[in-house]
Amino acid sequence: MANGTIRTIATAAVAACTLAVAHASARDFQLKDVRRIVTLSDPRIAPDGREIAVVVSRPDWKSDKPDQQIDLVDVATGALRPLTRYRKEVHAPRWSPHGHRLAFIARVPAPPLAAGKPAKAYDQVFVMPMDGGDALRVTDAKRGVISFAWSPDGKRIAYIAKNEPPNQKALKAHDNVFRVTDNNFMVHAAAARSQLWVVPSAGGKARRLTHGPFSLDTDQQDPQPAPAWSPDGRSIVFARFPDPFWALSFKSVIDTVGAGGGTPATLVPLEGSMLMRYAPAGGALAFMRPRNGDENNGTAVYVKVGGKTFDATRALARNIDTYAWLPGGRGLLLTGEDGTRSVMWQQPLEGAAQELDLAGVDVVSQPSVSANGVIAFIGRTARRADELYVMTSTAAPPRRLTDLNGFLAKLSLGRTTGIAWQGPGRFHEDGVLTYPPHYQAGRKYPLVLLIHGGPEGASTNAFASLAQLLAAADFVVFQPNYRGSTNLGDAYQHAIYRDTGEGPGQDVMAGLAAVEKLGIVQPGRIGVSGWSYGGYMTDWLTGHYPRVWKAAVSGAALNDWVMDYTIAYYQQGDEYFFGGSPWTKRYYRIWRAQSPIAYALNVKAPTLIMGDVFDPNVPLVNSYEWYHALRDNGVTVRFYAYPAHTHFPSDIVRQCDVYRRWVDWMKRYLK
Repeated sequence: MANGTIRTIATAAVAACTLAVAHASARDFQLKDVRRIVTLSDPRIAPDGREIAVVVSRPDWKSDKPDQQIDLVDVATGALRPLTRYRKEVHAPRWSPHGHRLAFIARVPAPPLAAGKPAKAYDQVFVMPMDGGDALRVTDAKRGVISFAWSPDGKRIAYIAKNEPPNQKALKAHDNVFRVTDNNFMVHAAAARSQLWVVPSAGGKARRLTHGPFSLDTDQQDPQPAPAWSPDGRSIVFARFPDPFWALSFKSVIDTVGAGGGTPATLVPLEGSMLMRYAPAGGALAFMRPRNGDENNGTAVYVKVGGKTFDATRALARNIDTYAWLPGGRGLLLTGEDGTRSVMWQQPLEGAAQELDLAGVDVVSQPSVSANGVIAFIGRTARRADELYVMTSTAAPPRRLTDLNGFLAKLSLGRTTGIAWQGPGRFHEDGVLTYPPHYQAGRKYPLVLLIHGGPEGASTNAFASLAQLLAAADFVVFQPNYRGSTNLGDAYQHAIYRDTGEGPGQDVMAGLAAVEKLGIVQPGRIGVSGWSYGGYMTDWLTGHYPRVWKAAVSGAALNDWVMDYTIAYYQQGDEYFFGGSPWTKRYYRIWRAQSPIAYALNVKAPTLIMGDVFDPNVPLVNSYEWYHALRDNGVTVRFYAYPAHTHFPSDIVRQCDVYRRWVDWMKRYLK
């Protein structure tokens, strides 16, 4: 074992022994507290740096729908003022170039198609004057607006919207057959392509700028691509996808078209390019794509300037989550995971990046930068969920502006800390430990592994509801990172190539051994759990190390790679894990060998299975296979399905039900 690993484990042990005793009046985190947690997103600071528009979402248990609105936060005082109290599905606040107006997207009903038929609701762009007055609706997109951008002079808005079906008459006559290509098997109609439009920001007639078989968005794209205006306002750039399905999204390029119309031309031919933004000065264009075009690498930020295109983040050689331009176009602000922290870097266009001191705050949103260099972002700490933070410069410490989740600080929460170990393949690996709130040194506790999804994701020290619920149930919770995770550089992320199960499984088991060496784990009382790729890892581990686990929770698990390729929305996108299609002789065996379903007969642990019925990401058929394999071989198993069209339930009632069943299952079999 490396000396660094010994020091890390020793430090974790000392920290565990010195955990502060919770105040007698503080109670533990409970499921009812999840219903109070406020979610923040999409902070946008005004050009003058004085105010921040942010989307605030409060759960409403009675309606089971979030109460979502845009609030305006004063940077100097933290005073909060609601802007869109009575509008539905509001998001994407965007300041006009001079800060006098704020545009946003809200959902509005379309006119009824026929008498007696309910109206459909679609997203439209609204513009609100900041000196008083009602918001004006400026778009009338028949199928809704996906994203938009202000022109540099503030007089126009470019937006992306879905086309109307070209065969509407045939559809009314039930002539609705559609051709299957790369769509997921949940699709029940031909997919609409998205195109680019321009409309006056004061309202008026919209003009469509692009036509063709391509699309400016895909059915599962996240985040949704937005257009970007050139600094002179004469042209607009956009990401062009081959078709409206996600499966070929990695073949996107960046095109440009005149703001008055014309034939688009390709500006950036590098496949996988998207999420482009012009610098506030100098004419440079930044965009994101997998480093060197390799989908197994992290996402990099490239810059095109003066006829030269280069990877501005090549020295970091790790995955970048989001970025923003700094004033004057002198550099970039980057976010991403570094070990068990979500951090921010200042990246000059040439040279090494510098990690900023965020004083223990983890970044969970794209930062927004004002013209004078004030930075706004959403952050979390180990003891606090989403809050809005501001920095007066890259050298200044973050200052918390909101106290929307302050109630959490008054509860008795489990202590969260990082742990590191030397893994297989000479990888230095890490993860996160959360101790029970009333942890007692010298006592051994049941252990629950909570494995992140992705696999391109990472577990960090930031507050996590499920980890705290498990800790409150008197478990030690271990969240391991594993090869494929985005927090330890490109080499680590790339190591999952053609090794999607065995290597990550060994990484997790090495982490488990490191936790056991702390002397805090009760022998024979270890459970494993996860959602999505965390579910995949759960099923892989219970099939390969059956004697270790006394309980398992498998959420939305990908159990059969061949099935996923065939019916999920990933389709050809899954190929980069293995190098080729499973339906060819050269690659068929490795897809099967890396599928947990091939080892289901080995499983012994009582297993709880959960998933969403209409999940296009990991179709529930995977879970049906796992359920029948375990049940028919005498393994204790329960299977619960949520009638939702999501990958994980997005509503508060179902989320809480998932958490309740998860914790109760572990309590039943580990206590």
